[in-house]
Amino acid sequence: MIVMKFGGTSVKDRAAIERLIAIVGRAPQPVVVVSALSGVTDRLLGIAAEAAAGDIDAARGNVKALRERHHTVASVITDDALRKTVIADLDKEFDELDRIVGALAVLGDVSPRWFDTIAATGELASSRIVAAALTAHGHPAAWVDSRTVIVTTDEFMAAPPIFDRTDTALRAAIEPIIAKKRIPVLGGFVGATERGVTTTLGRGGSDYTGAIVGAAIGADEIQIWTDVDGMLTADPRVVDAPQVAPHLSFAEASELAYFGAKVLHPATIQPAVARDIPVRILNSQRPANAGTLITAKRPTTDGAVTAIASKTGVTVVSITSTRMLMTHGFLRRLFEVFERHKTAVDVVTTSEVSVSVTIDDRRRLPAIIEDLTEFAEVSTENDLALICAVGDGIAADRTFPVRLLSAIDGVPLRMVSQAASRRNVTIVIAASDLPTALNRLHDRFFGEAAAPHVSSDAPAFYISSLQRGNE
Repeated sequence: MIVMKFGGTSVKDRAAIERLIAIVGRAPQPVVVVSALSGVTDRLLGIAAEAAAGDIDAARGNVKALRERHHTVASVITDDALRKTVIADLDKEFDELDRIVGALAVLGDVSPRWFDTIAATGELASSRIVAAALTAHGHPAAWVDSRTVIVTTDEFMAAPPIFDRTDTALRAAIEPIIAKKRIPVLGGFVGATERGVTTTLGRGGSDYTGAIVGAAIGADEIQIWTDVDGMLTADPRVVDAPQVAPHLSFAEASELAYFGAKVLHPATIQPAVARDIPVRILNSQRPANAGTLITAKRPTTDGAVTAIASKTGVTVVSITSTRMLMTHGFLRRLFEVFERHKTAVDVVTTSEVSVSVTIDDRRRLPAIIEDLTEFAEVSTENDLALICAVGDGIAADRTFPVRLLSAIDGVPLRMVSQAASRRNVTIVIAASDLPTALNRLHDRFFGEAAAPHVSSDAPAFYISSLQRGNE
């Protein structure tokens, strides 16, 4: 079995879904997970914000526009009866959304619970369309309501799955469908509490759903279909010609995803690692390309660096206390503050009397500062960027940190850190210096980018289908 997760750009319109149908039609025993149509989740969150502001006309206007867009995309369902059924289901979803928006606009407030209910509409709608479109094109499929199989806590807007309940529910729903030679199709990102209240897994959670499904049913491979050729050696928005990293270890992929690589959601790898399931990142517009394969271990290469991740919007929080000197328990107390406010820390550096950490989620920063100032002096610095060079080969290269720093000579550094595993070296710089630093580092460790090419390492069933002329 292969779990195939398709992102928003891979289901954005009729043409994209037709490409999806061609890809899925060649796969052995596929299970399909889809995101909302491209841009829909952002628009749904905008609708929630309009409702919270009491702007009912704008909110309902956007609901109407989304309904019409989904009706248009549903034209990909070539069977008239199936299309009419899906249109009726879509209308029920958008009628309910319209009622919710109207009620919330009167209240002038949208709680996290209602944000999740609104945001879930995108995946519920897109998955219905894809399931019916596959069936209409000769690939019998069955829609699975993610709210019945992804069981989560009630931490709305980023609800962690309850894995034992989720695994049981997924197997009970999916295995009978596969036994009937049909293709299960479900929306990513969406779940529900044990009481049936709609939740979401957080932005990018459709990747996570794909991995959760793959782990639950013991898939042979988890595929992430997107609009790029794989995990790239650097951010293509900053570096002109990054290369595709053909093979990553689970550890490398986790580091890259955590430190800013946008192709893969950071949590995606976790269920795959637990069950040792390969993950492959592929381009739905060029399905014959090999993409990036992620496994527990990868072949040894000459280069120390596999790829360089980066992200902006970084804040450094510096905590200083002379009482830290010779005092045990200070670090525990410090990090308990971040844990209490559910804010992840990326990079940590320490000296005798101070600690600096980076965060990229500032929503709870005022409360964090208030708690920290009870026992230390606190300062913050915004508008920073983080660059993380990642590679399993870094540990064996004792000169690597020196070569990295020499490549960006003249760029002011705010922080430098090497992980305990020695799998990455991270620097923090001013956001304005990111283009210069990232391009210099990419030139130093990857040289001139290679042109994209079709590789024989692409999944075998795609190559054989292309040879038969079925693209």
